[in-house]
Amino acid sequence: MSFPCILALEDGSTFVGHGIGAKKVAIGEIVFNTSMSGYQEIITDPSYCKQIITFTHPHIGNTGINSEDNESDNIYAEGVVIRNYISQPSNYRSEENLDDFLARNNSIGIFGIDTRQLTIILREKGSLKACISPIDENNELSAISLAKSFDGLEGMDLAKEVTTKSLYSWNEGIWPDFKESKSKLHIVAYDYGIKKNILRLLSEHVGKVTVVNARCSFDEVLKMKPDGIFLSNGPGDPEPCDYAIENIKRALNENIPIFGICLGHQLLALAGGAKTEKMKFGHHGANHPVQSLNSKEVFITSQNHGFAVNEDSLPNNIEISHVSLFDQSIQGISFKDRPAFSFQGHPEASPGPQDIVSLFKQFKEMIDKNAKKK
Repeated sequence: MSFPCILALEDGSTFVGHGIGAKKVAIGEIVFNTSMSGYQEIITDPSYCKQIITFTHPHIGNTGINSEDNESDNIYAEGVVIRNYISQPSNYRSEENLDDFLARNNSIGIFGIDTRQLTIILREKGSLKACISPIDENNELSAISLAKSFDGLEGMDLAKEVTTKSLYSWNEGIWPDFKESKSKLHIVAYDYGIKKNILRLLSEHVGKVTVVNARCSFDEVLKMKPDGIFLSNGPGDPEPCDYAIENIKRALNENIPIFGICLGHQLLALAGGAKTEKMKFGHHGANHPVQSLNSKEVFITSQNHGFAVNEDSLPNNIEISHVSLFDQSIQGISFKDRPAFSFQGHPEASPGPQDIVSLFKQFKEMIDKNAKKK
């Protein structure tokens, strides 16, 4: 059952609609996502911690929810904003509707508002602080005040909040067969908010994976004798993650092959001496064109980030490998003097296109090449 609900932004804008899921107050940074499918994977992506997601696609809920497509075990998004909510899914894989899924995971949604108008506001003003609240708990003025009370993502280390509490092994390949890896290679993956399908592709194309806490010391990782180190995606500002940056610096000095994605990409750049910056409204969607500067190929990619590597800060030993064709921001880097590279988007593309999944194969090739040098 829906309930009267309000969305308020820090600039004073308000939208009245209908609430679904948990009847609670949610506060965070509001962003828009242009994906046309994959809402289940999006809201279970830990990279959306402390964020409210506005879906620009007008119909959400059509395919329901199933037990296989979650990218993590929880909903990390603070809330979701929808134009038209479809309460009766039509899909053979559906096991429950979005309303029940949100409620079961203590997350709120609001639907029935003009998401086009909202997206225009965010495009012009950038990502804003926002609040979703049942109307019987807050009126417009109090909801605006709650939105303004959010601290914002700059300076916020969220990787330590979403990371795994204990070490675990992963040896499951991609859907639908989930084949076990036969590779003898061993990858240690730092979990800053890792997605299950990133782990599946690491297992499928590289080797067996040991996932460790974001704060796991490099000495502990060395004891595991990894053939390569993976730096995962995750939420928040990369610069406060000093523990991660220090670990990566040590890995670079040991010449261990490194592959970073999203937050991991930004952390690798910081460890190499570059700087990062907050973007106006970030990149969130599954239709972003990215060009390889080496091959000149253009890939359609899945993106979810609000920070980017500052091009002017790159030291001479790091080169840009990929750029966004939306705004020319850095999408990939490669070290000239170390076996290390990274990509800003989500190459496993769950949801989204799989144009750039070859980066996982590139990681394996780098590991094999590094092994021959020893």
